[in-house]
Amino acid sequence: MPSTGLAIGLPTISFGVEDANTPEQMSTAIQVLFVLTILSIAPAILLMTTCFTRIVIVLGFIRQAMGTQNMPPTQIIIGLSLFLSFFIMSPTLNAVNNQALQPYMREEINQEQALTMALAPMRTFMFSQVKEEELTLFAGITLDSKPFDQNDIPTMTLIPAFMLSELKRAFQMGFMIYIPFLVIDMVVASVLMSMGMMMLPPVIISMPFKLLLFVLVDGWGLIVGSLVQSFK
Repeated sequence: MPSTGLAIGLPTISFGVEDANTPEQMSTAIQVLFVLTILSIAPAILLMTTCFTRIVIVLGFIRQAMGTQNMPPTQIIIGLSLFLSFFIMSPTLNAVNNQALQPYMREEINQEQALTMALAPMRTFMFSQVKEEELTLFAGITLDSKPFDQNDIPTMTLIPAFMLSELKRAFQMGFMIYIPFLVIDMVVASVLMSMGMMMLPPVIISMPFKLLLFVLVDGWGLIVGSLVQSFK
């Protein structure tokens, strides 16, 4: 018995390259190329303009200080850093959405205005976290005259100053995290030497004590709470 069902066609997508005959076609092609470029460097933008750098470095210091090798795994550290970054940056991202993205989607502003309005909340966040020393350093390198206010500092000057400030704060917090674990390593090493067990690596003995200390003081809660409070 012949089938009476209708054949269902699958949609296809085709790409092609054609000569641009009008300025409008050339402008559209440049816009598409610009959007693809932005998407390719989106992870770098996330690193440069948000709190992700400080969080992932501090969490990495915790793993090294405890000596647990690959525990927690790198994927867990990056995932936790990413979600904490979204949590901390949510007021800024909401401001970008309300001031730039939504008006642009409603065609109330053009692309240039949307980009300018989207940069304003991000600049406010970076200015709230950047240190004066790093900002003065990069402003002295890139600017010919001393800036009077924040509007005189370009975004390309603010971003590296912000990143340097984040690295500095992250290493300061990492140093403070290392101190209690270093004390445990020194105590264990001294005890082993006094007992004549110099061939036994102190790390093997000290690791359970460091894990016990970290669990008893609710280390993850203290670290995450300190990281979140450091951005206020």
